Amino acid sequence: MKIGVVGTGAVGGYFGGLLQRDGNEVVFLARGRNFEVMKKDGLLIISEKESFKVHQYFTDQLSYFRDVDLALICLKSNTTKEVAEKLLPILKKDAWLLTLQNGVDNEEVLSDIFGANRVISAAVYIQASVLKEGVVKQIGRPPRLVIGAVDVRNQDVAEEIASLFNKANIQTFVSEHIMEVKWKKLLWNVTFNPLSALLKISVGNILEHPQLYQTAQTICKEAISVAQQVGMKIDDNFTKEILERGNFAKDHKTSMLQDRLRGKRMEIESICGHIVKKGKEFQVETPVLETIYRLLKYIDSSTS
Repeated sequence: MKIGVVGTGAVGGYFGGLLQRDGNEVVFLARGRNFEVMKKDGLLIISEKESFKVHQYFTDQLSYFRDVDLALICLKSNTTKEVAEKLLPILKKDAWLLTLQNGVDNEEVLSDIFGANRVISAAVYIQASVLKEGVVKQIGRPPRLVIGAVDVRNQDVAEEIASLFNKANIQTFVSEHIMEVKWKKLLWNVTFNPLSALLKISVGNILEHPQLYQTAQTICKEAISVAQQVGMKIDDNFTKEILERGNFAKDHKTSMLQDRLRGKRMEIESICGHIVKKGKEFQVETPVLETIYRLLKYIDSSTS
């Protein structure tokens, strides 16, 4: 299968690298210095068990995606609409799109542009970061994916893609309730990402400081209340599970923190703003999350 990785950061680089190593033809889209380094020296993947290098194919042009069968959307959420609109006239009409992004709003954006019948969604569980241009490092527990079709009539496609990933030694499961799975992943993200990015601290720092732990707990409860009103079947006690999961990622720098440290725009809208806006729509108050959301928006406004 020919696969296009739209956004070669930590997630796109890691999964794209494993898929290529398994014999798939993979083209990686990158920008700027990252592209230049990979084009010259390749992409180095470092994991807990092994290291290997990918030497082809790297591009900074979307035109190279004309004949891909599957596009992995690994962009930051704040660029999804812009890049998707550029991809629309380029991708084959029967090409599938698999979003490996944070949040629960990218599916709607992609469906509006390509049609829900072409979009597959994934909840991504991975601790990975870009150490420097051309180098991706994965730590902690083995990465895991849960995927499902936005249009449930296409679950057979999700099954096919899951088989492709599993063959490449990427642990992948299929769910008929993928958006509920994505909401649960979002709840973890919103519990730890905003605080870690705001204060430039790790997940472990949040868990070990009583006041920060309580703040994270409050954010999680606010977000769960919103998720329930949106229609997700999530129990009030899920807060305890979210905080316990944080113990498996104590040394992890969240994706929002990584972006801030690298001077990049943070995924504030998909991780925080979407929940705040849904809370207002369904008349669910989110005062703690909304305060942190506003502070992060101020910080982000000074980022080029």
